[in-house]
This record gives sequence, structure tokens and C-alpha cells, in this order.
Amino acid sequence: MDAFYPAVEVLDNPSLKGKPVIVGGGKERGVVSSASYEARRYGIHSAQPTATAMRLCPQGLFLPVRMARYREISQAVFRIFRSFTPLVEPLSIDEAFLDVTGCTRLFGPPEAIAARIKEAVSKEMGLTVSAGVAPNKFVAKIASDLEKPDGLVVVEAADAADFLAPLPVELMWGVGKRTLASLRRVGVRTIGDLRAIPLERMKRTFGVNGRRMRRLAWGEDSRAVEPVQEAKSLGREETYSSDITDRETAHREILALATRVARRLRRYGLSGRTVTLKVKYGDFKQITRSKTLSESTDDAQVIREVCNELAGRTAIGRKGVRLLGISLSHLAFYGEDRQISLFNTEVVRQRRRDLNRALDAVTDRFGEDAVRPAALIAPADESGGKDA
Repeated sequence: MDAFYPAVEVLDNPSLKGKPVIVGGGKERGVVSSASYEARRYGIHSAQPTATAMRLCPQGLFLPVRMARYREISQAVFRIFRSFTPLVEPLSIDEAFLDVTGCTRLFGPPEAIAARIKEAVSKEMGLTVSAGVAPNKFVAKIASDLEKPDGLVVVEAADAADFLAPLPVELMWGVGKRTLASLRRVGVRTIGDLRAIPLERMKRTFGVNGRRMRRLAWGEDSRAVEPVQEAKSLGREETYSSDITDRETAHREILALATRVARRLRRYGLSGRTVTLKVKYGDFKQITRSKTLSESTDDAQVIREVCNELAGRTAIGRKGVRLLGISLSHLAFYGEDRQISLFNTEVVRQRRRDLNRALDAVTDRFGEDAVRPAALIAPADESGGKDA
């Protein structure tokens, strides 16, 4: 999808069309999530501090992220993808690989299929798609990025190596800042330059990644499109406008995060066995602490207690905290990781599950602030609010 978040904003508010639209966090420590092509002309890009974007484009229209709306539109777009082929592998909310090998009799050659998909998304959703058609994932991914917005680039198998040769080497998967610096030191600027480096030297310098990069540089990528991918973890994190300096505030934020993560787990019918607490200090140093439970959980109270225990193994309360995050991994669908209790503890668990479901129903109907733990109610709420 082309500049997906801003495109959805324009879709919902046509008066924004043609203007520099920037979607992301607030000025204080926020970052840009996505920018329209009009905004990108000012040097604005994703992951850039919002404050920097505001300096570069003071006339820009800065909007908050509306993730629920983006997911809704994404699901509709992906339904269009799947109407052409069941082999759709999501890369993110706005990007996917489609294997159309078995669809050519029905829809025509791959280039025609890509054009039909673009037309369907434009007609049904009012959005533009850029497509790359190629014999494998790596080449298709690069091709899809070259002529945005509304692009269509086709690369035949026989032309893949020549297509890649003049392109900057940083377009390759796995070439981050450190790898790029190492490649620069040996004179590698393009993907074609990388192919000239002997395989043994690539392996000595970059290990397993060296062999992989060289294969990709020749346009070789044997990975299949995988339409079903298990989520490895599920979590939530929060960056704070000012550093958290005391344990009480940190524990309250941990409770808020645990409540949200537990609610997301239950929404997807999942539970997790390994709880991870992520802490980024004011000096940007980041650490994680994890604990694996004897059985999986989707309960906020359990997650909170584990994270409070993990917080004791950090410098929370001694150093300012910029970011906190909680995630659960070793996920299982509800019931897959449950052990039968010999005593009445299962009765207690069932009561908590029933309570959680009731609270989820209230939250779904009236919003996240309808029911909150008492510890999360601010003093103003206590004096005049109506929270229960």
C-alpha cells in the first residue's frame, strides 16, 4: 500500500488530499509512523522524531495514529488479495506477498493479475497499491518499492540479476548500518559490487549472512509464500513524555500495560507462558527481563505480579525510565496449554475468566476507560468521576 496511514486519513477526510499529512506521535518524544508523499518532499520519513518533522514542515498536518481504523481498512484490502489467491503472506498491516502461480488460468499472466488487483483496490477502497511481479520474494519486494506511488514493476526470471546489479546495496535484506559500513570499507556500493566479492571472503567477513547476501545478490531466493504464520509474541509498550523516576508510578504503568496486553490476548483467544518486561532508561539503554510460568495465562493480575517481580531485577526507581513494555510469548490458543487441577484452583481460575469476559464485554461496548483497576484512577476521577 502507498503511504497507508496518511492515505486512510485522506480517504476519511478528502480535504486533506494533496497536503503534507504526517501520522504519528506527539511533539514530545513522539515519532512519525508514516507520511504522505507530499510530506516526504520535505525530508520527512517514518521513525523520525515528530519534533524534527515539525521543524522540516511546519505547515504539515500532524495527525494521531488511528490503528483500529487502519486495521479495518487493511482487512478489507487483504480480502481483495485473497479473492485472487489463497496464498497471501502478510508482511505488515499494509504489505503482503502473493503467490499467483496457480491462478494464471483463471486471471491471466502475473502482470495482468497485479494490474487487476491494483484496479480492484482502487475501485473498491479508493486507495493505491504498488506491485512488484517477480519469480521470488526478494526481487518482488524490491520491485514493489521502485516506482511508488501506484507503481507496477515486472522482473522476468532471466532478468533478475541484471535488474538488481545497479541498485544500492542497502536495499538488500539484512544490510543494516553495521553491515553497510563493512561493505562500504571494501568498496561495495551496489548489489552488483557485492557479487564481485568472492564467496569465501563473504563467509569470512559476514558468516552465514555472507552466503545469504551473495545468493540474494544473484536474485536467488527459494523461500515459499507462507499464508499462515503463528504469532510468536503479543505485547504492548509505552514511551513516556517525561522519565518515570519512582517505583510507584512504574508499577502503576505496569498494571496499565498488563491490563491492555491481557485484553488483547483474550480477544485473540490466546494465552502465553513467558512474560517479558522491557525497560528503556532515560539514557536510551534498553534491557529485558523474562520469566516462564508453569502454565500459560491471559490474566492481567498474573502478568502484573510477574512484571513487578521482574522490575525488581532492574534499575527502576534508581534510574529514569523512558519506556516500558510487556509481552507474552510461547503462545497457545485457549485450552491448549491447560492442566487439570487436582484441587479447587480451577474453580477460582474459571471465576476469574468469567469476570475477565464480563469486563471485556463492558470495555468493547463503552471503551477502555469504562472499567479500570482502582490503582489507575487519577485523583480527579476519585473526586468527581463515575468510574466503577
